[in-house]
Amino acid sequence: MSDSKDVASAQYGNYWRQMRSICVLHLLSAKKVQSFGSVREEEVSVMIEEIKQVALGKRYSGERGTKLREPLNEMMDRLGGIVIGDYIPWLDWLGTANGMYGRAKRVAKQLDVFFDEVVDDHVSKREHDGHGYDDDEEEQNDLVDILLNIQKTEATGFQIDRTTIKALIMYLLNPRVDNDRTLETPNCDAELQGEVRNVVSSKTRVTEEDLSSMHYMKAVVKETFRLHPPAPLLLPRESMVDTKVMGYDIAKGTQVIVNAWAIGRDPSYWEQPLEFQPERFLNSSIDLKGHDFEVIPFGAGRRGCPGITFAMNEIELVLANLVHHFNWEVPSGVQGLQTLDIAETTGLSMRRKFPLMAIASHPA
Repeated sequence: MSDSKDVASAQYGNYWRQMRSICVLHLLSAKKVQSFGSVREEEVSVMIEEIKQVALGKRYSGERGTKLREPLNEMMDRLGGIVIGDYIPWLDWLGTANGMYGRAKRVAKQLDVFFDEVVDDHVSKREHDGHGYDDDEEEQNDLVDILLNIQKTEATGFQIDRTTIKALIMYLLNPRVDNDRTLETPNCDAELQGEVRNVVSSKTRVTEEDLSSMHYMKAVVKETFRLHPPAPLLLPRESMVDTKVMGYDIAKGTQVIVNAWAIGRDPSYWEQPLEFQPERFLNSSIDLKGHDFEVIPFGAGRRGCPGITFAMNEIELVLANLVHHFNWEVPSGVQGLQTLDIAETTGLSMRRKFPLMAIASHPA
């Protein structure tokens, strides 16, 4: 669908630098992320599981939500699959014979049609209003509007087409992480809930201003990312020059895969690496922005994910509101949290193989 025009799959060069610039300066800057704060809080207040409005301009639920969610999930599974032809070119025909390429093309077509509808909706609205949007106008309230404005004004110094717009929308919707991992440790749940409710006090909901005071909650999110990075193998890289790593000669053009999942569980870096212990981050300077290679769920360097600020604001706000509004328990019949099946799926993004069933109840 994207024709290698998104930030993740584009080859390094001038086009990739321009696309990353659009993300960093126009879509995901600190100012722009902050401007979407009211949207995130509105979505969380009605307990929408995943925030889509800031990207697409409206809520996509029911049948239309399924048109996005199901093919997007399947696409992530396909992208994370092993394509034998990438490593043994003369066996590439197997991808056609086993139907892998056909299924991938079908899903890509479904997403392409969906995102065409999204862009058409925005174009029609702009034409109906009779004007475009300047970069700072309040009417420009979602990411698609920003991209259409860039297309119209050539604000980046070069022209972007509809394929590029759809590719960037797809790229920005892909990252995902489950927030239910904290249910693995009951002591963690109690401390997390106590901190959130103490900070929020008598207010009816958590706002983004409250998050800076929730140090244990932030540690819980970091520990979750350490054990369960959303993209366990990150995105494949390619060496640009011949180099030597730990005594091994790496030729130019070699595909490099970084195992963030294994790094986060490496006993060389972590004490009791398989234990869920948020406390390890309370007095630690380690962040998730790619400066500390012990935990890199968003990657690092020039090809690191530019959406980390957006993602962290969303995840922390959702998690804090969930534990503020409800008490959580596993269903009756489950003999303790240790018996929960926390197996994970394979794919470009990692999620639970079996959905977590949890019972929400209002605090006494």
